[in-house]
Amino acid sequence: MDHWRIPSSLGVTWPKREASEGCESHPTSPSPPAKSFSFLSCALQINCVTFPHPDTMPEQQLLKPTEWSYCDYFWADKKDSQGNGTVAGFELLLQKQLKGKQMQKEMSEFIRERIKIEEEYAKNLAKLSQNSLAAQEEGSLGEAWAQVKKSLADEAEVHLKFSAKLHSEVEKPLMNFRENFKKDLKKCDHHIADLRKQLASRYASVEKARKALTERQRDLEMKTQQLEIKLSNKTEEDIKKARRKSTQAGDDLMRCVDLYNQAQSKWFEEMVTTTLELERLEVERVEMIRQHLCQYTQLRHETDMFNQSTVEPVDQLLRKVDPAKDRELWVREHKTGNIRPVDMEI
Repeated sequence: MDHWRIPSSLGVTWPKREASEGCESHPTSPSPPAKSFSFLSCALQINCVTFPHPDTMPEQQLLKPTEWSYCDYFWADKKDSQGNGTVAGFELLLQKQLKGKQMQKEMSEFIRERIKIEEEYAKNLAKLSQNSLAAQEEGSLGEAWAQVKKSLADEAEVHLKFSAKLHSEVEKPLMNFRENFKKDLKKCDHHIADLRKQLASRYASVEKARKALTERQRDLEMKTQQLEIKLSNKTEEDIKKARRKSTQAGDDLMRCVDLYNQAQSKWFEEMVTTTLELERLEVERVEMIRQHLCQYTQLRHETDMFNQSTVEPVDQLLRKVDPAKDRELWVREHKTGNIRPVDMEI
């Protein structure tokens, strides 16, 4: 993934590493009460991803405003068809690409079946051209009939060549491209999945640190109140110790939030570059298939033209069929005498 780069024309602005721009600052010593610590109040966390709160959401520009680009429309997760869980936006994109890969496989299989039909057809034409039926027809009609049979052998050769070209120029390229396409998709899938898992792990650490801070703040507040109303013999040293623990918990939370933001920033960057790569792969796949289907139609036109050329000699000979001339030639060759019999005289 390191070799992918986002075009500078996108004007991408990566998310800031601060936990919540415009929200209250992180706790510092002395620690404030837990209820005033609201570092996530300006954001929503959905499946470990942080989104702006609708009430405070700043205006966001699309990364590619003139296009319906994948990198702008698949950040949130979507409920699955059963409504029991969610599917990541990237997963939907990946499923689309996998479907495209399957369609390409089925197209290759379709061309393979077409090749088999052409080969079988050519075989049957060649066999029929050797048939001896009506081989004893004579004259110009006999010549035309012989050309009809020869045209079948020529047509068989045309279809054999057509099937061979279909294999080398259409079916094989489709299959080869599919294998490379499969490898690219697998690489994209694993990379984004790993980053999303890391993001979830960092989010869990933030939640754990936030809970620990809340407990430390509650403990500090309770001890402070007990000292003030003299319900406990806690010393000032105990208060200082509790305050240090609260401060440490706040620092831990800040560290966890920073690590989380780093993970989310990395995921964000790779989501953009990877979705753009998926777009490129999809365009490449569609264009490649289009080109080879155009090649298929071109080969088909050529086959029709070649087949036409095998029929033209038959048409020419059929136009030359002349029963009168055939009769003359046959008579000249087979005549037994032209003196007619006469009546016998007494």
